[in-house]
Amino acid sequence: MRPLFKKTRIKISRTGKTPTGFTLLEVLVALSLLGLAVTVVLQLFSADLKSLSASEGYVNCTLEAQAKMRELLEDPELAEGVQNGLTRNGYRYEAVVTETEKERGENLPVRLLAVEIKVFWKEGAGEKSVSLTTLKMKEKKV
Repeated sequence: MRPLFKKTRIKISRTGKTPTGFTLLEVLVALSLLGLAVTVVLQLFSADLKSLSASEGYVNCTLEAQAKMRELLEDPELAEGVQNGLTRNGYRYEAVVTETEKERGENLPVRLLAVEIKVFWKEGAGEKSVSLTTLKMKEKKV
């Protein structure tokens, strides 16, 4: 009759350890390397989120500046001066209109206006801004 269980022998090396498996030191080194890799990946992800947030602020502010610039340029009564205010979305703006190239356009029926608009927004503890500048020709009043 055959026995139900086979007898197996485990070979033990001279040091008294079994030859298979990982040592505790190998496991600790592997875990520390894995932890280091995860930390680096998370820091890269965090930096990308900060960049995305900053670019979103610049894009929104630039859109506000373009809308305000369009509004100023469409004004038929545009005159030299400074305008300050808030946009519909709460951004602070400052528009400066100055006549430029007066000497060169003295004999022309038009004058050249430089229009600069700065739009400001708060991000964190500081304030950031976007500036747009363009020129507009306007007929001289006789």
